Amino acid sequence: MQKINWGIIGLGSVAKEFADAFNEVKNANLLAVASRDYNKIKIFKNNHQIKNDYCFERYEDLINSKEIDIVYLALPTFLHKKWMIECLVKDKKILVEKPATMNSKEIIEVNKTCGNNCNITEGFMYLFHPQIKKTIQLIQDGEIGELISMSSFFGTNLLTKKNWFGFIKKKKINPNKRIFNKEKGGGAILDLGCYPISFSTKIASLIESIKFENIDVLEKKVIIGSTKVDIDSYATLKFNKNFTSNVGASFSKDLGYKTEIKGSKGKLIIENTWTGNPSKIRLIKDKNETILNITSKKNIYSYEIEALSEALLNKTNAGLSVEDTIINMKIIDEWKN
Repeated sequence: MQKINWGIIGLGSVAKEFADAFNEVKNANLLAVASRDYNKIKIFKNNHQIKNDYCFERYEDLINSKEIDIVYLALPTFLHKKWMIECLVKDKKILVEKPATMNSKEIIEVNKTCGNNCNITEGFMYLFHPQIKKTIQLIQDGEIGELISMSSFFGTNLLTKKNWFGFIKKKKINPNKRIFNKEKGGGAILDLGCYPISFSTKIASLIESIKFENIDVLEKKVIIGSTKVDIDSYATLKFNKNFTSNVGASFSKDLGYKTEIKGSKGKLIIENTWTGNPSKIRLIKDKNETILNITSKKNIYSYEIEALSEALLNKTNAGLSVEDTIINMKIIDEWKN
């Protein structure tokens, strides 16, 4: 069976989970890794049987390898723009970890460098999961009627914890850590809010009359934390005045991973939208509830790798287009500001 050769640039915790997913994929091979930290290279080399010739301490060397079909950029957000351009100049296809860039201006600049053939996919692995595909199928089959609204959240408390006596205590925050550092792409909106935004635009795209030129970002609530990044944020997205989505992202509250999609005949509820663990959809209509349990693989990234590899083999497209990413990043800009 023909396989697509992948290379990973940036070997942090997300890259580790991504690399583990190759064990569940048949049409792809993790061929190469690159990091400026040789200890990380050693770990990946041993855990994934990567040959010495494909272990690089310079990102450029991996990009220049003719045997690599697609590069997964797992670097911090503030480095994405530079290294996407480096890949595109060498005609490499890219899966870039979300969010694709720091703002819409950056992704527009990247898009201009590659003309009409911009081979970039933003890494929202949840979109490839069977529960999302089933959700879209149910909507397209008319199970909940015409779409009216949705709500979607992603939030976890990173700021406080309970001590031995049950009292709430503030955690010590490292201002240099990426998610709490504005210059490195920190903040709940950019780090977590990109998920409900991407899902909102995906669901809105199922409505034929929706136009994405004018999306109003209303009822904005943004709480700024001690390191000058947003830690608790909410907004309402209004699409062409006939579909709305309430979104929220938080580092201070356990908002969970829930999405609720309402239609004229019923609604769909996904409790674990972003992880798919466990995977189930609640379909509620006519005062009756049906629970659809979705069988899924252990590693959610395996669906993303498999789908993108299949698309490359067949010379088709999969996942979000760069135009989708530009729309989503413009919404993020408006929400943040």
